[in-house]
Amino acid sequence: MLALTFSTGVVDAVCYLGLDRVFTANMTGNVVILGMGLAGADGLSVAGPLLALAGFMTGAAVGGRILRSSAATWTSRTTAALCFVALVVASVAIGSATIAAFDAPNRSLALSVTALLGSAMGLQAATARSLAVPDVTTVAVTATVIHLSSDVTSGVAEQGASARRVLAIGLLLAGAAVGALLLHWHLAAGLSLAAATCVVVAAIGVSAHRRLENESVGD
Repeated sequence: MLALTFSTGVVDAVCYLGLDRVFTANMTGNVVILGMGLAGADGLSVAGPLLALAGFMTGAAVGGRILRSSAATWTSRTTAALCFVALVVASVAIGSATIAAFDAPNRSLALSVTALLGSAMGLQAATARSLAVPDVTTVAVTATVIHLSSDVTSGVAEQGASARRVLAIGLLLAGAAVGALLLHWHLAAGLSLAAATCVVVAAIGVSAHRRLENESVGD
């Protein structure tokens, strides 16, 4: 989940800087952008954050439906969900590498990509929620910052919690920085990295789950 948090930072940086000044994973930021856009702030889209929000909600709803009966552990549905996220992100990356229009995307194309990536990030967030890793939603760190700050002032935290929270914040930050740097090369570069990360996470999850099952059978 920490690796997926990193890839989320990459995707959001690519989308915000390379497409329509819209986030596809950070819905708090999108709501703020939408509010400023509705107020007529220069250069801020209304359609973009609306589509990102709608796509995210759709992806999260689909993920919640698929994973609703799953325990907070890795299952074949978890693998399928993450592989589908990777497929969507990879498809956008391939499209951006082969369609010249992505060098200066037209409005309708940029909005379509925003909606697609928003749905992928929503599905990823729902998958992370089903696994219930504390403080690692993969798409936002506001609550994590609150908990970390509370840990510092109170001096009370469960074992490993503070380290996990610092990693979640740091990896989202690092992902955004890497996404911004890769955008100097091409839009596809950051998205390809995010898709590859998703596939690797799915593979590691399957492998670890099988190993635990084998150990359980052995016991």
